[in-house]
Formats: sequence, structure tokens, C-alpha cells
Amino acid sequence: MDFSGWEKLSLVDFDHRLTTTIFMAGCPFRCPFCHNSDLVLRPGEAPTIPWDEILAYLQKRRKMLDAVCVTGGEPTLMPDLKDKLRDIKKLGYLVKLDSNGWNPFVLEELIQERLVDYIAMDIKNSPNRYEKTAGVPVNLDTISHSIRLLMESGIDYEFRTTIIDEFHDDQSMAEIGPWIAGAKRYFLQRYIDNEHCIEHGLHMVQKEKAEGFLKVLEPFVPSAKLRDYD
Repeated sequence: MDFSGWEKLSLVDFDHRLTTTIFMAGCPFRCPFCHNSDLVLRPGEAPTIPWDEILAYLQKRRKMLDAVCVTGGEPTLMPDLKDKLRDIKKLGYLVKLDSNGWNPFVLEELIQERLVDYIAMDIKNSPNRYEKTAGVPVNLDTISHSIRLLMESGIDYEFRTTIIDEFHDDQSMAEIGPWIAGAKRYFLQRYIDNEHCIEHGLHMVQKEKAEGFLKVLEPFVPSAKLRDYD
């Protein structure tokens, strides 16, 4: 299966490392605030990028780039994901994987086989509001499984929530906090409406309110921070 998008150089996807980011088309969720609507809603119409072309680029830039970020959509849908990650690791790159946590069994295999160095997992909302925020029915047992997996595996990771005025409030944070208590990293990300979102008309959480969310989270996740609010 081919990737469908490619940002050849990024300084923001993986701790400011020089990173190339590749996008897989397709996702089981339909989050209305998603910025990759074409990849999520119309994966069959997405362009394809030959894997050999990506590998040739990585081979040529082995001394210039540090890492590869694999994102989507939802990359754990890709049936040959492990094979592609092996190819990347053979070239000496660090690998970051972005995931919504819907398939903990794939995540576990990637961790056990040391094919990923960092996983960024979305926490869409509190359990009671998860399906509304994800846009589809969600098996919360799989989300909880993925949360525990990352926290207990020893791999480097982060949890992150894109906060939306229509979906998140203090009560959301009061319920998310115990769910991920003790997490190594947790980021509340600023939402920006743009032309590629699945839906429009949603609103970002203002900084003062977002800082209030951090106070609610502090007893459970003292490491929680805002992202993109500078």
C-alpha cells in the first residue's frame, strides 16, 4: 500500500528534529476538526507516491535528515506498515508514529519489534464524549488498552488533544485526567479552522480557558502543556 502525502522537510513533527513526514490515506474516525479531510473521506481518490521514490529520497539524505514521521489518516490501517518501517529503520532513521490508538495490537507489535521510537496518540475527549468527538462509534476498551500500552511499554510517547470550544470544557479535562494519570507528556493543541477540515464553524479554545484546563489536569498529569498557543 502506498502513501498519499509527503512533506519532505518538517521542523515541528518530531521534537524539532529534521524530519520527513509521510501521510497514509484512510481512517476509521471522522473527527469534524480533522485537517486531512481528503485523506480521511476520499482515500480511494488520494494520490499515491511510489515507495521506491520515498526510499530513494531517504537514502540520498541519510546525513541530512534525522527522522521519519508516519501519519495519516491512521497509519495502522496500512497492511504492510511493518515492512515499510523496517525499510526506514535499516537506513538508520528515527521513526515517529501518529495514531488514534484504535488498534493497540498493531502498536504493540511495532513496539516489540522496535520499529518505532516515538508514538503520538490522540486522546479525542473524555470517555463520555469520545464518540461525538471522533464522529463514529468507538470501542473505548481499545483506546484504554493503547493508553496503558504506551505508558507501560517504556517507549517514548505523548498523548495529545486538539481542544475545541464545542467539544471540550473543564468537565472533559476532569475525566481525561484520571484516564491518563501519570502520563509522561500530554499536550492540549490549539485548533485552527482551515479549508481542509472535515467540518467548519468550530472554534478554538481561547488561551485563558485552555490554561484553566491545565489547572484541572494538574493533579493527574502535571506534565500537561499547551501546544501552538505561543
